[in-house]
Amino acid sequence: MLLVFDVGNTNIKCGLYDGDKLVHTFRFMTKTPRTSDEFGMTICDLAARQGADISRIDGVIIASVVPDVMHSLIASVKKYLNAEPVVVGPGIKTGINIDTPNPKEIGPDRIVDAVAAYELYGGPVLVLDFGTATTYDVVTADGRFTAGITAPGIGISAEALWNGTAKLPKIEIMMPKSILATDTVWSMQAGLMYGQVGQTEYIIKQVRKETGYDDLKVIATGGLGRIISNETDMIDEYNSDLALEGLRLIYAKNR
Repeated sequence: MLLVFDVGNTNIKCGLYDGDKLVHTFRFMTKTPRTSDEFGMTICDLAARQGADISRIDGVIIASVVPDVMHSLIASVKKYLNAEPVVVGPGIKTGINIDTPNPKEIGPDRIVDAVAAYELYGGPVLVLDFGTATTYDVVTADGRFTAGITAPGIGISAEALWNGTAKLPKIEIMMPKSILATDTVWSMQAGLMYGQVGQTEYIIKQVRKETGYDDLKVIATGGLGRIISNETDMIDEYNSDLALEGLRLIYAKNR
């Protein structure tokens, strides 16, 4: 079995593959400080609660945008799973060409999303990831990562509202029933969510215009991606496990 780790700024999402089939997923918070033993115990306990047999894990791959956790996480994998993890980074085979002035600037999270979108849906493809940041990445028909757009995520924008103002409260992030808000919480939800839909549609239109890709496929992922996808017909498909699929594909290319 293959264990994949998608280490984001907010959560660590894990997937267990039996061959090319995703059989278990679980996640835990990134920002909680952990020793290698605490990582190991958390991983083993969560996997066991999913009904997984950790003794069958014979491969591990990690993509991380949080360098501070990597020493303890890698040590935990070696100690508790008896595996040498593959880490997504410079020099690893991905199947796509990072065609930008400084390829090392492209985060591993964006690379695994791009790999999965290109392999599963073909190119040209625009990959939208609604995570801590909202990202939009372009992969051409011949598998070149050529451009990326980065915007504040919905959660970050919400925190800026209630932390940067004296009277605006913390709110649940959800799509309101209408944009015509009549109270404070509703008005904040309307601004955040409909604003994200508007941003998403405009960026997709502008990418189509500047690339000239009339056949551009648009694939979304990330925690709030499903909500946004349901509000626009400009997103072709939502795939919650896109990063996990990308990790599986990259691992196969580097065996």
